[in-house]
Amino acid sequence: MYVMVAPCILDPTLRAEGITRDEDLRVYDRCLDRCRAFGLDIVPLPCPETLYLGRVRGPATYTERLNTSDFESLLDGLEEEVRAMIQKRGEPLCIVGVDSSPTCGVNTTWYSPEGKVDHRGAFLSRFPDIPMTDVYDFARYRVYLAAPLFSEAERRYNEFIRDILATHCFEVYLPQEAGDDSAARHHEAMGDIFRSNCEAVKNTDWVVAIVDGADADSGTAWEMGYAHALGKPVISLRTDFRNIGDNEHVNLMLEQSSMVITRREDLPHALLSPLHH
Repeated sequence: MYVMVAPCILDPTLRAEGITRDEDLRVYDRCLDRCRAFGLDIVPLPCPETLYLGRVRGPATYTERLNTSDFESLLDGLEEEVRAMIQKRGEPLCIVGVDSSPTCGVNTTWYSPEGKVDHRGAFLSRFPDIPMTDVYDFARYRVYLAAPLFSEAERRYNEFIRDILATHCFEVYLPQEAGDDSAARHHEAMGDIFRSNCEAVKNTDWVVAIVDGADADSGTAWEMGYAHALGKPVISLRTDFRNIGDNEHVNLMLEQSSMVITRREDLPHALLSPLHH
């Protein structure tokens, strides 16, 4: 498998001068980490702006410098090159773009001096048949699975969810694989497990919580609250058809601090899987 990426993810100096932040660089590195973690080949797209305007250039919108017949001709040729590459290698997993870019934006693009618009950039809009994701979304691939783990059935279900997410290139932290799987625990071991799980929540990009049952597991509920307090997005999976109230799938506090979904098939989409764009 391989992904096509906007070339500035590999070489940020291709971007217009003065627009790259430290956070952008960290996200680009995380994007590449995900590719390495799952053995994805990285194929850079050509950079239309660099080819047309040169490497040294200031920021500008599409209408200011790119809305010309010469630039459209350049895009025609680059599209042919990319299509030929795809025909040779097969379909990529996805294209990873950079939002706001006049050419490689996925969700937004700087179209004119009036501001950004919700649209793909001029180059990526030529590939509507290929799944696309913004680099900031692609870089968020670490998942903490908060779930009850006290029976064989619960542990196997957790592994089942982990395996589903792995097929979408998500790295899943399972507390049951970090020692939290036995009632016979010394006090010191309990402290180590607590600290290990807290650190894992801090370092995750998403928390997926299994909230089936008459009420959510207390440990799962605590992890959800901790993640919410840290500003981590929480996805609650409740396949249990019973409702807690007339308008609630689960406890109000848990429901208001997470996105509740009722089918495991919807998990990849909720997590912005690159296969679901």
